[in-house]
Amino acid sequence: MPISAFSRRFSPPDPVAEAGAAARLRTFLAGRLREWLQRFLTDRDTGGDLADHGRIGHYTLALTRWVAVIGQLFTVLFVHFSLGIALPLAWLLPAIAASILVNVGLGLVLGWSARLSERAVGWLFLFDLAQLAWLLHFTGGLANPFALLMLVPVALAAGQLGRDWTIAVGLAAVALATVLALTDDGLPWFDGTTLAFPPLYRVAVWTGFLVGTVLLATYTFQFAEEARRRASALVEAQLALAREREMSALGGQAAAAAHMLGSPLATINVAAREVLAALPADHPLHEDVACIVQEAERCREILRGLGRHARDRELERFTRIPLSRALAEIAEEWGREGVEVHVETVPHDDTPEPELTLPPELRHAFANLVENACEFARGRVDIRVELARSGITVTIEDDGPGFAPEILDWLGEPYVSTRHGEGGLGLGVFIAKTLLERTGATIEFTNGARGARVRLHWPGDRLQRAIEEETS
Repeated sequence: MPISAFSRRFSPPDPVAEAGAAARLRTFLAGRLREWLQRFLTDRDTGGDLADHGRIGHYTLALTRWVAVIGQLFTVLFVHFSLGIALPLAWLLPAIAASILVNVGLGLVLGWSARLSERAVGWLFLFDLAQLAWLLHFTGGLANPFALLMLVPVALAAGQLGRDWTIAVGLAAVALATVLALTDDGLPWFDGTTLAFPPLYRVAVWTGFLVGTVLLATYTFQFAEEARRRASALVEAQLALAREREMSALGGQAAAAAHMLGSPLATINVAAREVLAALPADHPLHEDVACIVQEAERCREILRGLGRHARDRELERFTRIPLSRALAEIAEEWGREGVEVHVETVPHDDTPEPELTLPPELRHAFANLVENACEFARGRVDIRVELARSGITVTIEDDGPGFAPEILDWLGEPYVSTRHGEGGLGLGVFIAKTLLERTGATIEFTNGARGARVRLHWPGDRLQRAIEEETS
């Protein structure tokens, strides 16, 4: 083997090359770790599963932990140096430093605008509980007045996370409180002494903590869950209203399209007829030109009907009709075959029936109630419009089985339905109730002598004024 080849093969390693390779390896590992943490902590890949339980912004959670860290550090240093109560700083300060490192590390990896997943927030709450329990273990356990702060992660979990993580955080808090109660060495006091509390007092404090944890988690979760469900239902109501408005706007677009296509189509029709008239009957193109004339005429009829229907829809907002007639049109559109819908007006004094134009919101609300009545009716639905100086009352009553007793008191709340197994979401009545209440109506759901009954009442001229405000 030549000496040059031997020297190249067995030459000592290059320190610069090794340092570069090590730096590249560290960069690669740091990038993979950062990528894994982002997948684990943020909701990019699990957002669909978390939509029902809310998600916490990293900035909010980090700000809360910074406040806790500053409070813990100030309290430990104040008690140790200002009050003269000796605390084991060698055990306490590393725990506080761990929270600082977690906050700084998450900020560097995720940034402050990231949305944390439910799993990540749950683990962070568990870390906060463990860190606080560590501090309490060396400062008196449950006898420490700040032991009450262990309820904070439980309350935050109940308000922001789902049922499983709320139970997990609550059980972790109870388990850590039990460990603190069993390993209590007394509360640090002046001159290096400790305050020892009787066993009965420690048991009472632990029991109070247990009861407080259960009650706080249960009620906070229930209130938060109700707020989440209502917010989700309101979003559905806004989407339904947006769809209704889009359908109303389609009429104007169809009218414009019919108008713009009418002129060129008429030109095509005239030219095709002239060509047809000039061709003899036995010409090979006579049949094709006749087909063009026929199809052009058909297109004109379609556009004429589309334009007429669209103009009618476009003029609806300017056309005032009696309320009973508007309800009859809705019933005709949304009724069910085999069910007779009877609309009547019942005047109680000389108050005239208002003539108005129902905006899309009210049309959608009335249509939902009428459709439900027709769906459950055996053969008849009565819609009654009562007129009086005191206001307008609309009653929709069917001859069906009536409202189920178990949901009667909850009707109008989101996700209340007896048809969940049939694909019903329980949002129709909620959306209708929300839209009607915006116009000042009071809504009453009862079971009448024949079936279900929905009673709507607008005091005075509240309905007319609400419609004018909506369409102005």
